[in-house]
Amino acid sequence: MADTRLVQGRYRLLDLIGRGGMGEVWRARDESLGRQVAVKCLSPLNKHHEQSFARVLRERFRREARVAASLQHRGVTVVHDFGESEGVLYLVMELLDGRNLSQLLEDNKHHPLPVAQVVEVAEQVAAALAYTHQQGIVHRDLKPANIVRLTDGTVKICDFGIARLGHDIGFTARLTGTGVAMGTPHYMSPEQIGGGELDHRSDLYSLGCVLYEIATGVPPFDLDDAWSVLIGHRDTPPEPPRRHRAELPEYLERIVLDLLAKEPEQRPYDALELGERIGAGRAGAAGRTPTVVTVAPALADRTPTAARALADRPGRSRLPSWTRGMNTGHKAGGQAIGAAVPPDPAAGLTGEWTAPPAERADPSRELATALAGRHSAGLTLGRLGRWAEAGEVHRAVAAERAGLLGPDHPDTLASRYEVGFTLSRTGHPADALREYAHVARAREHLLGPDHPETLAARQEMAYVLGQLGRHAEAHQAYTSVLAARERVMGPEHPDTLRCRHNLAFNLGRLGRLEESYRMAREVADARARVLGAEHPDTLVTRYEVAYALGQLGQWPQALRTYAEVAGARERALGPDHPDTLAARYEVGISLGRLGRSAEALALYRDLVEDRTRVHGSAHAETLRARHGLGVNLGRLGRWEEALAEARDVCAIRERVLGADHPDTLVSRREVAVGLGWLGRWADALTEYHRVAAARELVLGPDHPDTLAGRTDEAHCLEQLGRAQEAAQVYRRVAASRQRQLAGG
Repeated sequence: MADTRLVQGRYRLLDLIGRGGMGEVWRARDESLGRQVAVKCLSPLNKHHEQSFARVLRERFRREARVAASLQHRGVTVVHDFGESEGVLYLVMELLDGRNLSQLLEDNKHHPLPVAQVVEVAEQVAAALAYTHQQGIVHRDLKPANIVRLTDGTVKICDFGIARLGHDIGFTARLTGTGVAMGTPHYMSPEQIGGGELDHRSDLYSLGCVLYEIATGVPPFDLDDAWSVLIGHRDTPPEPPRRHRAELPEYLERIVLDLLAKEPEQRPYDALELGERIGAGRAGAAGRTPTVVTVAPALADRTPTAARALADRPGRSRLPSWTRGMNTGHKAGGQAIGAAVPPDPAAGLTGEWTAPPAERADPSRELATALAGRHSAGLTLGRLGRWAEAGEVHRAVAAERAGLLGPDHPDTLASRYEVGFTLSRTGHPADALREYAHVARAREHLLGPDHPETLAARQEMAYVLGQLGRHAEAHQAYTSVLAARERVMGPEHPDTLRCRHNLAFNLGRLGRLEESYRMAREVADARARVLGAEHPDTLVTRYEVAYALGQLGQWPQALRTYAEVAGARERALGPDHPDTLAARYEVGISLGRLGRSAEALALYRDLVEDRTRVHGSAHAETLRARHGLGVNLGRLGRWEEALAEARDVCAIRERVLGADHPDTLVSRREVAVGLGWLGRWADALTEYHRVAAARELVLGPDHPDTLAGRTDEAHCLEQLGRAQEAAQVYRRVAASRQRQLAGG
């Protein structure tokens, strides 16, 4: 085509404007109408590409061209024509005389644009999005490089290359064959990061990111590490724009922050409402126009995916697998995702193009795609806490992937990794350890010992070793992984800090309390610098700092830290979030340890009410709060009430968890304590004996909890005047402890 310089006998190619991995963009002249246009040409596929891939690519190109050509609005780049000439697909568009917002920021040395220009851009883009969304089209990659300001002041959205019809997501997803939530990290919505369903509100979030940047000169999460950027979008409230630039109008700041709401339902209802709010602000309307949060009827049957994506595992800022190895690109430069991300076959229609991998499959590719979808479904079940169901999905997918791709294919290993994760969360740490060990060995052979995927598997091995009580081995594993992460990623990479956090936790379980406290405090300070003082990961580590302080007997400092964590979590996550409620529980523990039992009792009463409302009366955490309430009733000398509470909790735990579950036995011991304080020592002895016998059966005769149970039994025998029997029990306990000391 370049030799003839003529496309379809009509479009004369003049100057090369840009080039990507799969095509070129030319300034051209339409010989029929005598006007200049832009022509995008998809490179011919070579013999290495599978025919099935070629068919998918061509169909996707044509489909996206039809989407773009169907749009007729002054705020959207006009597509004049598309077709195929000599085996080359092409797209003809209007040639724009202007600069995109990324270029304008660069021209301005990355200083923010004038306020009036920011408002103009906001209003015009809102109008264009209102139109495209009414057509059922979601852009999915809105960023400064895709918004052009013409010399006459008109603002146009361009590059609908990864746009999807809102009502036809399933069909286009099958055409991409990857399931990848493409986009640019600095401008991606939380639900896009989660790889879930998108609607028009995702574009509104991206527009909020764009407006934030052109108004302040920096994106809302101005971080160099792509993982940190994505985690910021997902978890961290953005800093208000007026802290960067005080002269910004208050109404504009409010609009931008509403656009950047984590939950789609908390953003403006649609682009029409957004335009009205901008117009009202320009006209000097006072205050904030309330954001409509009612779900639109057309979307009412969709489950909000952002909520699922944000329901992450505590202490682990997990993100979808497609984000691994991803680069941030330039902030306003609009660079595409790095090569480590599986490419969308038609992302090059209007954006930066990347060559497809050589191993594109034949018909088996459809099965691989279906398995990828099932893998994602398993991850979603895990985010919802449905670990047993998630495990079934991942085991089935792992078996099918092993047959289709091979036992050590990266996708097979990814499924087995998730099998291990579900096993560790369902009380099967030994089985989880075997899965992780296999994945770690295979990844080391395939990717190398220091590859992030290898290190992730080794780190999970350390975690389940801790679950198994093998803390010395866990310490060695964490130390080895940490050294590799620091060497490869640097000391303050989020993954490095996560490993150091786990190491600090494990040091505490080894009894090395001072070291645990120091390391946890260092990690908390580093996470505050990297992620922010109120980021969930920072608060998880501060929670661990508080725990270490309590273990060291420094309860006033522990109480203060737990209270600060509880307050920060309430602001960041909400008052009913499980992490907020967990911190409140620890505040109660600290108050009790400090002898402030009346305050602890009041706290636990409120916590029981909240836990019951959120989780139900038989939930494990509700029962933990009730146990704390009973303990503090006893500390206040209200033993009849304490005994009644302990018996009720014990009965529910026995029914829900089983008679020999550790939590049930803790409640049974509390029943015995209450009976003893009421002078009913014979009844107390029966309960103490049941606790000690059950612990011996489950944990073994020399376990510390078993020995504590036997000591309680001996004390009760003393109270009953059976001193000789008590002395025999004390001697057995002492001999067991002596053996442990000799063995250690």
